[in-house]
Amino acid sequence: MADTKTKYNIDLDDYTLDPPQQEDLDQLLKVCRDSLEEVDEQMIARAFKLCYISHKDVDRASGEPFYYHPVSVAKIVASEINIDDVSVVASLLHDTVEDTGVTLEDIEEKFGDTVSHLIDGVTKITGVFKSRNTKQAETFMKMLLSMAEDIRVVLIKFADRLHNMRTIQHLPREKQMEKATETMELYAPLAHRFGLFNIKSELEDLCFKVIDPNSYKFIARKLREKKEAREAFIEEFMDPIQDELDEQGFTFEMKGRPKHIYSIFRKMQRQQKPFEEIYDLFAIRIILEEPHTKEDCWRVYSIITDWYTPIPKRFRDFISVPKANGYQSLHTTVITKKGRKVEVQIRTRHMDDIAEKGVAAHWKYKEGKGSGSETLDKFVHWVRDILDNPRPDAATEFVKDFQLNLYQDEIYVFTPDGELRTLPQGATPIDFAFDIHSEIGERAIAAKINGKMAPLRQKLDIGDQVEIITGNKINLNPDWINDVVTHKAKSRIRQFIKQKERQTADEGREIWEKRAKRGNVEISDQDLTKVAQKLNFDSTQDLFYDIGKGTFDVNKLFKAVKQYTSKGRIEEDQEEEEKTAPATEEEIQETYINAARSVSDEKALIINGELTNVKYNYANCCNPIPGDDVMGFISRTGDVKIHRSNCKNIHHLIQTDGERIVDVSWAKNIDSQFLGAVKVIGEDRVGMINDITDVLSKSLETNMKSINVNSDSGMFEGILTVYVEDIDHLDRIIAKLQKVDGVKSVYRYE
Repeated sequence: MADTKTKYNIDLDDYTLDPPQQEDLDQLLKVCRDSLEEVDEQMIARAFKLCYISHKDVDRASGEPFYYHPVSVAKIVASEINIDDVSVVASLLHDTVEDTGVTLEDIEEKFGDTVSHLIDGVTKITGVFKSRNTKQAETFMKMLLSMAEDIRVVLIKFADRLHNMRTIQHLPREKQMEKATETMELYAPLAHRFGLFNIKSELEDLCFKVIDPNSYKFIARKLREKKEAREAFIEEFMDPIQDELDEQGFTFEMKGRPKHIYSIFRKMQRQQKPFEEIYDLFAIRIILEEPHTKEDCWRVYSIITDWYTPIPKRFRDFISVPKANGYQSLHTTVITKKGRKVEVQIRTRHMDDIAEKGVAAHWKYKEGKGSGSETLDKFVHWVRDILDNPRPDAATEFVKDFQLNLYQDEIYVFTPDGELRTLPQGATPIDFAFDIHSEIGERAIAAKINGKMAPLRQKLDIGDQVEIITGNKINLNPDWINDVVTHKAKSRIRQFIKQKERQTADEGREIWEKRAKRGNVEISDQDLTKVAQKLNFDSTQDLFYDIGKGTFDVNKLFKAVKQYTSKGRIEEDQEEEEKTAPATEEEIQETYINAARSVSDEKALIINGELTNVKYNYANCCNPIPGDDVMGFISRTGDVKIHRSNCKNIHHLIQTDGERIVDVSWAKNIDSQFLGAVKVIGEDRVGMINDITDVLSKSLETNMKSINVNSDSGMFEGILTVYVEDIDHLDRIIAKLQKVDGVKSVYRYE
């Protein structure tokens, strides 16, 4: 260790970089000069040198020198998040403490306690998102606290993850899926909550590209094909507005922003429409330069609605009532003379900075200009509120609730005194009560919404005024757990439910102890746990709960214990338990290899790059077809269940049993048929169904399993389930059906 310390205790000011590394440093410094208000170039240069020296002999999976990664993270922090030079230094050194001989003491000595604190925070939260088990909960909570203390910690972590996702193609397929899934489930929603729109959008697209590459490529190709027409339309739409704004003396930037690929995919899924029927693929954004104010945004809105007809239901005023992350803008959707819908966003440059960079911009305004602190303080309060009375035994629920609260749309409601409160969409008066104070939530007995008595479980709407009527005693109802959406409410109700369950379990244990004493039976807690498992209970606590509740007869337990102890097979049972203990990753892979050797199957899969005869089956939840991007999940018996990589179930399995995921691809010439489904929308004319079935049976020689048709107002929607050979076969079916007279759209039905 002494040699390692000596290696890093060099004079960084006198250290000379080789020309390639000096060029990398010069590029970084240029990025910092172009992007940051103040730049300590000497400090950044010393950090770059220590970064290079400490990672000098290490390569990334891509084969590039490892130091490229922290340098790339530092560039993202400078140019895309625009924090400060201290954060650039911390980004350069964020992996040194964890991966090299550099210590926090070394960092503090060379760069000061702020840089040391940031690196310590980033190091502590590494791996926080990887699983949702109990041991991760404390780390997750620590990360939230470090965010509240210095928001730069998590901003650096975002930059780190963004660069990892940009270079993810160099990892094995199963690692790509694992990283993309955790990023999609937690990093992207957290970026959304932070208001980091650009980073959130890019993370989603990069994850989507990994999880469902076929859909990603399809939408990307469609966007490229329509690019010229889209740009021409945007120009035509903007020309009269631009002239009018120029004439009235506005200083502004106007641009057509295409929606990112994943948001288009979600809209297709949500509306069950093909790409061709998704019209709002972009939004027009008008950004007013300083010294224009929010009043000027309303003037611009008036000009736009003079030219184009607004859709009242699609208007949103986020200037008067900003989102919880500080986002401000006017949103409206208008209809052109040709009947096309266009979304328009109007904001000032300051608002745009916050819309794009969220909390990072608030931090900068607070530190540098003395303004913007109110929103940042609200965010810090939100983080601390999430941690209010956390339960260490409920990590899974904690992280799940936290994730849900990140992404949900918001509504705005008022207290009887007119105070505005922000809640997730779907919130009830119970959520509102807990948002005001935990005691009010616990003692709530009724609610008034807009002056009228209403059920506590009624969902609130935007603008509702809510009053909570309370009693003198705690009035918590376990059934409320299904009616609340906020973490604070769910956490307290779960705590109440657990208390009740513990009381019931204690009563059940007391019933058992009396029965055991009466029957002169003694058994250790360890052996009683084995008996409980033989009776299909996960634990003795679950067993006692059912006894206390009256749903399990204590005499059955007595009989099972007598049988267990009388056979005197405790040692044998312990040996059996060792045999059936959860398998290690190596044991799982060995099981898979043995199964691959011993089970013969006329079909073949390529698993982990090797062509193998192995027993497998296809998941009914997603119905994979050859040509789909797929993943495999190894069962305890060694067979492999094949899922589409965009299947929600495989995403869950990656999180809970990631070591059992294997990289799977289709072998050539698979002689089987698979079920696929297509949705057809068209005119409800005589003979339409016959024409469709003729195309399938005669032109394509395709067998149909079922057809489900609904018609309304002269239009019909049909879902056809057909037998196909592969994804190309399904694409041919779609192409042929699109040519049937009166058919408006055809696409694969999920």
